[in-house]
Parts: sequence; structure tokens; C-alpha cells
Amino acid sequence: MESSSQKSLISGLFQYFRDAKSEVGKVTWPSKKDTMKYSILVIAISVIIAAFFGGLDWVLNLGVQELITLVS
Repeated sequence: MESSSQKSLISGLFQYFRDAKSEVGKVTWPSKKDTMKYSILVIAISVIIAAFFGGLDWVLNLGVQELITLVS
């Protein structure tokens, strides 16, 4: 037989999932158009930042190689 604490735990768990389902229903989800627009924006910004840091790495690498050449 289940004790009252186990029943309370199970009851609380079911209540939690009912409340979570209710809250998800209240969310204002973005439209497909908005989702596409923001996804493209995130990808574009990511590519720009990656290109910036890639270029910075390349320039710094050239500088370090030049310093090594001068020292040796």
C-alpha cells in the first residue's frame, strides 16, 4: 500500500505537469515569418562575427610570425 507521503508526491507531480501544460498554452508564440526572420538574423550575425575573429586571428598570426622572424 502507498503511504500518504507517496500519494502526496504523486499528486504533486501530476499537479505540476497540469500547471506546466496550462502555462505553455498561455505563451504567445512567434509567427513563422518572425521565426524565419530572427533565425536568418542570428545566422548572419554569427557568420559576420566568425569572419571578424577569423580575420583577426590571421592578422595576429602574421604579426607573431613576423616577430619570430625578426628575433631569430
